[in-house]
Amino acid sequence: MRLSNTLLLSLSVAISNGAPLLEIREEKNSSLPYVRIFGTGGTIASRGSSGATTAGYSVGLTVDDLIQAVPSLADKANLDYIQVANVGSNSLNYTHLIPLHHGISEALASDDYAGAVVTHGTDTLEETAFFLDLTINSEKPICMVGAMRPATATSADGPMNLYQGVSIAASEKSQGRGTMIVLNDRIASGFWTTKMNANSLNTFAADEQGYLGYFSNDDIEFYYPPVKPNGWHYFDVSNLTDASEVPEVIILYSYQNLNPQLIVKAVKDLGAKGIVLAGSGAGSWTATGDIVNRQIFEEYGIPIVHSRRTADGTVPPDDAPEYAIGSGYLNPQKSRILLQLCLYSGYSMDQIRTVFSGVYGG
Repeated sequence: MRLSNTLLLSLSVAISNGAPLLEIREEKNSSLPYVRIFGTGGTIASRGSSGATTAGYSVGLTVDDLIQAVPSLADKANLDYIQVANVGSNSLNYTHLIPLHHGISEALASDDYAGAVVTHGTDTLEETAFFLDLTINSEKPICMVGAMRPATATSADGPMNLYQGVSIAASEKSQGRGTMIVLNDRIASGFWTTKMNANSLNTFAADEQGYLGYFSNDDIEFYYPPVKPNGWHYFDVSNLTDASEVPEVIILYSYQNLNPQLIVKAVKDLGAKGIVLAGSGAGSWTATGDIVNRQIFEEYGIPIVHSRRTADGTVPPDDAPEYAIGSGYLNPQKSRILLQLCLYSGYSMDQIRTVFSGVYGG
């Protein structure tokens, strides 16, 4: 509920390092939609030592700084924001994702807001996008934006990415498309998209599934009508309040002559409730490793998901051992999140198999 016709109120979200003060901004155009921006830090909020610096920079800008740097945002939407965190995305975890989820859910449930934007570091942006896509069941859009160059770099990409993200979040054409990743003029699915290159501006892609659309000359062009991807499954985490409630799932990486006792360490010593294997090829593991994995499954009954270390591809159900689960088209990091949500929801082994099988065949 708005305070008045000329004010927006940002609601407080409790985070691990305290509840930040939130910005009240004047409404500049009563005919424009309202968009809430959630800041988490990352390269888009970073400064370097010179215009040529594209590595070795540090986070130091707030969401307000980012908004002030793009005055034309006022032509697209009325904005307010919440600074959830201000760190590199490699430091984000469920302590941040839980309040981020609840804050976005609350905003999108309100008639006041047309959509939400999350400013985020690119290293783990795909993980947050996937989590939000599976846990926020709203027709309103969520746009994840970031940058590959810090704000101080010559030709910094962050301002345009933010402008495009706000434009898409405010547009009625974006309804029903879930969480989207918006960088470098491309509009991508938060369910499928991954970071493909550590340095290139054109890094977020889903090579097999493609893009949802393109942003060209201030126009939003979607290629397809709104549709949920095969394997999409909604998880209700509205009662999730503490990161410790999310079951531990550990990813193990395949290589020649791997130590088969890694899974023993993960389960017995580290308390993993599920395992994702980043296997070679279509999810294969070593013969000695398979023996130990089976023993762990029989003793502890925890789900073991076979994914792949390759940049793309699939692990069909038949390519995983009969006691294990194939990840379908999901990479290890997304398989981990899906398995965590299944475990948090109390799903049985058969139910977990069903959820993952949908990612493969629909």
